[in-house]
Amino acid sequence: MDNKVLENFTKLVLKIGVNLQRGQGLEVACPTSQREVGVAFAKSAYQMGAKIVRIRWNDEDVERLTFKHADSCALNDIPKWFVDSKMDLVKNNFCYVAVSAENPKAFEGLDPQKIAEYSKTKSFALKKFSQEVMSNGIRWCVVSVPTNEWAEVVFPNDNNAFEKLEKAIITSMRLDSENPLLEWENHIKKLNARADFLNFNNFSKLIFKNSIGTNLSVGLCEDHVWISAQELAKDGVKFVANMPTEEIFTAPHKLKVDGVVKSAMPLCFNGNIIDDFSITFKKGKVVDFTAKKGYEILKSIIETDSGSARLGEVALIGKNSPIAKGGTLLYNTLFDENASCHLAFGKGYPTTVKKGDLLPQKELSKKGLNHSVEHVDFMIGTKDLSVIGVKENGEEITIFDNGDWTI
Repeated sequence: MDNKVLENFTKLVLKIGVNLQRGQGLEVACPTSQREVGVAFAKSAYQMGAKIVRIRWNDEDVERLTFKHADSCALNDIPKWFVDSKMDLVKNNFCYVAVSAENPKAFEGLDPQKIAEYSKTKSFALKKFSQEVMSNGIRWCVVSVPTNEWAEVVFPNDNNAFEKLEKAIITSMRLDSENPLLEWENHIKKLNARADFLNFNNFSKLIFKNSIGTNLSVGLCEDHVWISAQELAKDGVKFVANMPTEEIFTAPHKLKVDGVVKSAMPLCFNGNIIDDFSITFKKGKVVDFTAKKGYEILKSIIETDSGSARLGEVALIGKNSPIAKGGTLLYNTLFDENASCHLAFGKGYPTTVKKGDLLPQKELSKKGLNHSVEHVDFMIGTKDLSVIGVKENGEEITIFDNGDWTI
């Protein structure tokens, strides 16, 4: 990104994304390869009145060396200072931005079990922080910037790969418009109107069908709430957790998912690709699964804990979203999930249940909200996907036809 685009990018994320307030602290997780991005965030944040900006640098090359050579016992010993530093963000009301600059093949060829075990251990160690994030105890936002390694995967053997990926990101972020801030405000209003429609109808379940074999009934939580792009944090300030975002999402009932769902896109998880997979559910639980690529990785996700074999999120995105219309698989969940309806293994968001952020886990569980240390999105939307909303009285309303909204 050139300097002007990068400046607009950081300001948009800070204003629309985390909605940074004057006198508030900011932490940015950023790859060392993207130093200029970290610096740009710091500059924009201080211009907006931030009291302090902290950059938490990470390095994918070092991580690969660590997964390859580190002793498993040492690798799975998550230091207390790391966990405490995360909780400190919540305690001191910091905003948190995570910058993803991925190489989808970063950990290809490494021991998947070793990586899966580390991921599981880290998730358990950060369980309390994750609960705060998913109940909006902190304002956070995940964004991505292009890299050569990522571009080469998306546009193989193309001399203009980086430029094409950069353009795709800029378009999806609406940074190519005359007034990106106004574009985002209008976009949020449109998503909010659809969420209002879904909440008004209060469907008891959704039925997903398409030509590749998906035939799935997803019951919804008691007192579920559909949430669009903009959410309300516990401090009363609105924020957008993912940029770009096109989704409207809620909580499936952990015991009321039945049928078969087929993946519509590959899933990139911890630097490994899972592709062409099928999941069979019975009474909310995965009872069978297949994958032509990444079977062991998929298995490790599903078997993380008792809740990772159930669903925690169902999200609706039409085929005419800017990312979907681009027609390019980006091998990055942040973007690909916003080009396709998707589900998520694992933990459900307490905010997708009425007053859920105030309810104890036991009460949320009674309403059907799933609990897990994992939350992994996977894409199920196709161009011919139909979604039928079914009310408690049996009335049916078509929400999606041929892959897009009917409302």
